[in-house]
Amino acid sequence: MKVIYKLGDDISTDHIYPGRYMATVLPTETPQYAFSDLQDLNTILNEGDKSQTRIIVAGSNFGTGSSREQAVSTLVGHNLLIVARNFARIFFQNSINLGLKTIICPTIEANVGDNLDFFDNKIVNSTSGKEFPIIPIPEARKAIVEAGGLISYTRKLVLERQK
Repeated sequence: MKVIYKLGDDISTDHIYPGRYMATVLPTETPQYAFSDLQDLNTILNEGDKSQTRIIVAGSNFGTGSSREQAVSTLVGHNLLIVARNFARIFFQNSINLGLKTIICPTIEANVGDNLDFFDNKIVNSTSGKEFPIIPIPEARKAIVEAGGLISYTRKLVLERQK
């Protein structure tokens, strides 16, 4: 998968989903405002192919700031995988609850256009040839993300128990 954008450290929820759009909270409407203050990234997201998972690489403390869920749901709407050195705690939990694909990779080195290959315990940057260990999330949390979030996961469990 190809890296479409690279961000630095301390990307806040206000960078991701600016507060002036908080009147728009429907997950079907919020994606158009993702990173609206970073016009080049906003354009890439809104005009790009959402049928394929796209990768954004970030530094430390991604999702810092407020606990607004819209910062996560706006990214889910773009079919993104966020690879960061680490995530702000509340943002990370919201990511699991809403089904946003995230990977913690403390030593990641990647640039726009690099191809990344993902394995259970590492990322391989096939462009540079370097490997980077990841911090896996627990299997229970992984199952929630793979189901599309906590609501979808719970629905799946309820339906399975009714059989």
